[in-house]
Amino acid sequence: MKIRDLEFILVEGRGGDQAVPRPSLLVRLTTSDNVEGWGEASVAWRDNEPAARRNALLPVLIGRSVFDVEELLALDEMREPALRAALEMALWDLIARSLGQPLCHLLGGGFRRHVPLSIRVPSGSAARVARLSRELVGQGFHSQVISASGRPEEDVRTIDAIRQNVGEHIELRLDGQSRYDLQTARDLCAELEYMHLECFLDPLIIMELHELAGLARQVNVPLGACRTLRSPADLLLLARLGSIPVAVIDLQYVGGLIATRKCVAVAEAAGLSASLACSSWAGLAVAAMVQLAAASPVLRTAHGCDYDLLNHHLLLDAPDVVDGLVAVPQGPGLGVEPDRAKLERLQAG
Repeated sequence: MKIRDLEFILVEGRGGDQAVPRPSLLVRLTTSDNVEGWGEASVAWRDNEPAARRNALLPVLIGRSVFDVEELLALDEMREPALRAALEMALWDLIARSLGQPLCHLLGGGFRRHVPLSIRVPSGSAARVARLSRELVGQGFHSQVISASGRPEEDVRTIDAIRQNVGEHIELRLDGQSRYDLQTARDLCAELEYMHLECFLDPLIIMELHELAGLARQVNVPLGACRTLRSPADLLLLARLGSIPVAVIDLQYVGGLIATRKCVAVAEAAGLSASLACSSWAGLAVAAMVQLAAASPVLRTAHGCDYDLLNHHLLLDAPDVVDGLVAVPQGPGLGVEPDRAKLERLQAG
């Protein structure tokens, strides 16, 4: 199968009560046989960028075989990790569709039919986040991610309100979103010490693993890394540092499914607690994450995704989510299709 066409679709969503629209790039690859493959990533592109980027990239891709995945990913035009991740998803979607198989069968097999999810709770006041957390527990989501506010006292109030409202029977991660300096993060960890966090993820403004490891040796709250993990070499460094037990591997940050699999292999060999995450919200990237998790026995824990997946995705038929578990799509490729009517409405808006 040869690549015939490429389309970039930039959409913005306000789902999950988000105040600021978050752009998501949908990639559609079409072959000479008129088969389509889809991918997705969040990008910081301006409205006029997709057309220019498409015009620059299509001449490099046209006529190339979709099976030459590694060769295509090595092109100079694919240096941006998010773009590389989205295009690789589309390639694997095409390959699996051509074989009539769900993608997990190409990545090692359908080891599991359901994958646990860790939902990122929408931001807000402590009382509102606690209420939403309780509602999500009622839907079976016993693993949740809370986004740091940038105000330590507010973060403490929020975690405390959740524990008061829900109890200690859920796993909570506080995502620091790289908001805090070293001293503030250290003080915040002291406040959080008895709140039974699974981990405090990416607390430091300085996105450097040695700095994070230094903080980990000074506090009793387990720390985790995500945004600093961009390659298998970073996972190896994390293992060598020894004081950071949790690795959250985002497909978009590391640049796609192949790179993610390599990162997972390093994490497994090093005895790290590894899980996946997806920064995008439209649903295609989550489907790719779920397919990979289904094929990877080592990925046992819940994998992070956005609240928007539940209500504001752009899929025609979203996978069933019951009791915090998402059913692995069994259709060919990613197993999901974008809702073209929703795409047209968002583009028109």
